[in-house]
Parts: sequence; C-alpha cells; structure tokens
Amino acid sequence: MNDPVLVINCGSSSIKYALVPASPDQPRLAGLAERLGSVDARLTGIDSEGRGFSRPLHGAEHAEAMATILETLEGQQPVAVGHRIVHGGERFTRATRIDAAVKRAIEATVALAPLHNPANLSGLAATLALFPDLPQVAVFDTAFHQTLPPHAYRYALPEPLYRRHGIRRYGFHGSSHAFVSARVDGLSDRSHGGWLIAHLGNGCSTCAVWHGESVDTSMGLTPLEGLVMGTRSGDVDPGLHAHLARQLGWSIERIDTLLNKESGLLGLSGLSNDMRRLHQAAAEHHAGALLAIEVFCYRLAKSLAGLSCALPRLDGIVFTGGIGENDSDVRARVVKLLPHFGLRLDAIANARTVGGREGRIDLDVGGRIPELWVIPTDEEGRIAEETRQLLEQEATHAPE
Repeated sequence: MNDPVLVINCGSSSIKYALVPASPDQPRLAGLAERLGSVDARLTGIDSEGRGFSRPLHGAEHAEAMATILETLEGQQPVAVGHRIVHGGERFTRATRIDAAVKRAIEATVALAPLHNPANLSGLAATLALFPDLPQVAVFDTAFHQTLPPHAYRYALPEPLYRRHGIRRYGFHGSSHAFVSARVDGLSDRSHGGWLIAHLGNGCSTCAVWHGESVDTSMGLTPLEGLVMGTRSGDVDPGLHAHLARQLGWSIERIDTLLNKESGLLGLSGLSNDMRRLHQAAAEHHAGALLAIEVFCYRLAKSLAGLSCALPRLDGIVFTGGIGENDSDVRARVVKLLPHFGLRLDAIANARTVGGREGRIDLDVGGRIPELWVIPTDEEGRIAEETRQLLEQEATHAPE
C-alpha cells in the first residue's frame, strides 16, 4: 500500500491535517486551519517542496476548510483517511473502520469528551462529504490505554457508576505514547522494558509502559486529570467544585471553564500558558512565572515517581511533545527532583537536544541506571500507520 494516508485531527475551531506517505523519505504535506468560523480564519501549511504557505479562509466552517485543504494536496489521492478521535470509551481498543454503528458509538461518548468528540465528528462529516468512497478509519486517543489493569483505571466510587455510566480512568494522548514507546524500544538496548513517557505540550500527560503496553497514565475520565498544563489545572481537590459553588455561587459551567481554560500555567503565572514566555519572564524575576515553572516541574516529577509503581523495572524516562522536546531547563529540573532514581543527566547532551532532535541525554555510566531520552512525537505518523495496518488486515482476510 504505497499511496498516502490523509490524517485529520479536528478541533472545535481548527483542523490539523497531514498527508502521510508510505515512505518516511517522501515529503509530508501538512497544515493547520484555525480560528474557523471567524473573520480571522486562516490555513497555514507546508507544500511538497517544503515551502510554507498561508491563506485566509474568510470565516470558513469545517466543511469549507476541508475543501480548501483538499486543494493543498496537489492532486495526490489518499488511499484512506485516518481520524484522530479523542474518546472511544471502553468499546474501542484499536483503530476501527468507520461505519454507521461506529459513528453512533462515537456520538454516545460525547458526554465523556464534550470539548473534543463533537469537533472530531464535525471533521468526520466534512471528510465523508469530500471523500465518500474512501475508507475512513477512527484512531482513538484512549485505545492505547485499554490495557490498564482495573486497579489503575477504577475510581474509588460506587460500582454502578462504572457499570452503568462508564465512570473510570481512560487516559489520552494514546497515539503519542504509543509512537514514543515503540520508538524508544527500537533505539534502546533495553527494548520492551519499563518506560515512563512524559508528553508535555499545552496538554500534558505521563504514561507507564511495560513491554509495549500502557499500564498506567496520568489523565483520567477526561483530559483534565493529572499534570499541570497550559490552561488546565490538572489534579485538584474534588471538593473544590462544591466549595466554589457554595462560597462564590459559581455554576458547574463556570467552574469547568475555570479548570480547563483559566488555570494551569496561565492561572499560576497570571501571564501566559506558553512556557517560552514564562522562561523569559522568569529571567526577569517575574514571581508568577517562577512559581508556574516550579509547580509544573514538581507536579511532573511527582507523577513520574508515582507511575513508577506500575513498572516491575524502570529502564528509563522519555520526554516528548513541544515542551518535552525543546525545553532543556524543564527536563533538567525534573531530573533533579528525582534523585532517588539514580538518574545521571548529561548537561551538554541535554542542552543540545532541542528543535526536533532525537537523542539520549543521560551519562552512560553502565549498569542498570535508568536512561533518559528525548524523542519527538509523531501522532500523525502513528495514526497513518494504524490506518494502513487495519486496511492491510482487512485485505488479507477479505474473501476471494
């Protein structure tokens, strides 16, 4: 199967796309349509020559933006479309061909991911209208974490809430954790061992991987649980909701907005959700920026230490995502907070491994000291790979 796969990652006001060729040596067309539905809507991307482009979309919604994206594919016809779907509940454990029943099942999980799955469905509808004859495949963020054992995914809540309503921990960023854990297995001599993965961007999560399978992760029922993120609070006292409602008269909707859009690095710093901006401000002794960075790193180290309980053996820690791949200061701070793991950071390698570079950043002193890696993630590549695998399996088992 040599034709490219079109990968669609659809948000409420954006569409991220990539035309992923079968060979990694071939150029990848990619781009982002953002601020959809507004007068500032715009499509930016990279063409087959590696040149950047930008064009206005003049208030386009998802369907119009998808039509414009189609023009950027330069006549290349994808063999299939792979869709990132954030929440698959317990039903979906792998990439799945989309049909009417699968679409209904995705719709049924909207209550579990009200900020994500409706947008994913909008992208699916727009793509089906443009490519009605192409296979459409759903790749779920939650699928990689369906190997979690009950003691990791169950909340300490009454049984009927789980059995009847699916209230449990699901985990997210599955395509990223799957790609990175497979990649480090290929790079390290300690393949198929125990790895802690830190996916750090505007959304952040950690994952414990043993023999290529997720055994615990920081996110839960929703992508709000866990680490401090760009605008998301991560873990807070569950009693906070009732406290804010009683003391301030806040509605559930107001509290939800607070925790998802006004907290995290932005809320702590009072300045920005961008770690780069916070480092600049911290260098100028901005108290909020200093605190935000400190809390972010401490909570990350605390999560990694906690997840190590899920591993029979710790072979290493891998950093990925925009912050994980590019912020050597955050990596150094986190390693310093985990002295009891015996980690040995190579300061020179750490400073050098930024800007999309892949590499090992620990001092190789032999023995069984855990390794430290930086591995750029490729969620689009992973989604394309799973889409291809599914179609190849279908072709193999198709009746002659």
